[in-house]
Amino acid sequence: MLLFLSVPQPRPPGARTRAGAARVARWRRQRLRLQQLRRLRGLLRGLRGRPRTGSLRRGRMALCGQAAGAASLPSELIVHIFSFLSASDRLRASASCSHWRECLFYPALWPQLRICLRVSPSEQPRLEFLMRKCGWFVRELRVEFAAENYLSGGGGPGDGGRVDTRTGGEEVEALQLSTRWLEVLRTYLELVLCVLVSIRNNRNLQKFSLFGDISILQQQGSLSNTYLSKVDPDGKKIKQIQQLFEEILSNSRQLKWLSCGFMLEIVTPTSLSSLSNSIANTMEHLSLLDNNIPGNSTLITAVELEQFVNLRSLALDFCDFTAEMARVLTDNNHVPLQRLSLLVHNVSVMHKSLDNMPNDEHWKALSRKSTNLRVYIMAFDIKSEDMLKILKPSIPLERIHFDSYITCVSGAIVDLISRQYDKFLTHFILMNDVIDTSGFPDLSDNRNEDPLVLLAWRCTKLSLLAVHGYTVWAHNLIAIARLRGSDLKVLEVTEESIDFDQGELADQDVDPVHNLIEQVSLGLGQPWHAIMDIESLSVFTEPNRHFYREMQSFSEDI
Repeated sequence: MLLFLSVPQPRPPGARTRAGAARVARWRRQRLRLQQLRRLRGLLRGLRGRPRTGSLRRGRMALCGQAAGAASLPSELIVHIFSFLSASDRLRASASCSHWRECLFYPALWPQLRICLRVSPSEQPRLEFLMRKCGWFVRELRVEFAAENYLSGGGGPGDGGRVDTRTGGEEVEALQLSTRWLEVLRTYLELVLCVLVSIRNNRNLQKFSLFGDISILQQQGSLSNTYLSKVDPDGKKIKQIQQLFEEILSNSRQLKWLSCGFMLEIVTPTSLSSLSNSIANTMEHLSLLDNNIPGNSTLITAVELEQFVNLRSLALDFCDFTAEMARVLTDNNHVPLQRLSLLVHNVSVMHKSLDNMPNDEHWKALSRKSTNLRVYIMAFDIKSEDMLKILKPSIPLERIHFDSYITCVSGAIVDLISRQYDKFLTHFILMNDVIDTSGFPDLSDNRNEDPLVLLAWRCTKLSLLAVHGYTVWAHNLIAIARLRGSDLKVLEVTEESIDFDQGELADQDVDPVHNLIEQVSLGLGQPWHAIMDIESLSVFTEPNRHFYREMQSFSEDI
């Protein structure tokens, strides 16, 4: 018998090895994907707080230990997961481990950064950490500095420029307050330097907003400037801050929003010259609010304004907004201006002239250029005769805010506003920071024609009315609520501002306060009560900050 044996042909060297290796590689990739999917499911279950039966231990290990593979997840996946967290939760999570900290400060997670800082040494380490992580890439940066209630010392050193007649222990207290104020200014300069140094090379910055309401104004200027000379006698830090600010402007490539309000000597009349022509041409919002500029100096001129051809929103000191600027904004080269915020301060009016302000014809031209133009005015301690010059009939005034310490607003001014701006006015704020609360000024010369009631009757778009420091009669308050109804979204009147007729008080059968609350609530169509604690009203305690924030939202609402 013959046996035929088949001899296998020899394979090329390495053929079996290559085929097996390919199969092993595919198997390992599939196994790795399954493992990552299981770990991801466990991580998500742990984050949701609803682990399934039998997987509780795996979920906890996935959150806490590298052995379970939480740290081995791709960084892109961790970034995507934590993109659903709020900013505060991200900061808390960054303390877990270095890997999470690296992922949580990925630029895509922090497109905007809004910081509100107390001027306190304890804030500096946290600010340095945050700005070191985000300052070089953040696209929108909004920072607010503020001394906490002006150090809770009744308005700061000198108490707002009043005559100081204190002796003995009061002088010691004033000296301690002065020392604390020097420390505040010293800390303020360090915090500002920290912010500016961190973003000096940021070319992605599109919105940059700074607010620093720590200066205490008086009739002769700013008291903080006196203390500033003690904190920075050579002016080196101020010069460094100004140079850094100009460097940020010169290095910017995408800046469209620049806002600087009440910052202590950070903006100079030469700061805007650091902007390139291309950036100035694409700027959409510009806000330069600083009433500490000496003499007739301005932060922007009409010639510089010609470069900002795409400007849609502008905020300036009223004395800096001249007739020539109004003419520039009506040129065909400029896009229509839609928001204009103006700050009228008694300090500026004292040192600058109102002769160069736009007349009624300029306002008519601006309104023809842009039918959507709306104006927001805030007036600090302005005399009635000056307000009569400022309030031109053709201003499309939508919001007005009066804040008085010495000079009270007259009923004639309120009546003028209700007559001239009945088609536009939506916000009316009337604040009077009087010391003697025994008798508030009464706006109505004739009790049958109260200016506030006429304002509510004529201004059909009125949605916000806030009053403190002026007498508001109870029956007039009820009339305002009935006239405006549910269209009046906000009605804020302090309890001490409300007064009652003798007839209402004499009626023993009706509680006048309860009746007022009931009638006003019925008229507004919503529960209402008077403001019991004036300190809870931010528009009264922090008028500069309130105006700045309202101006920001006013400008963004285009």
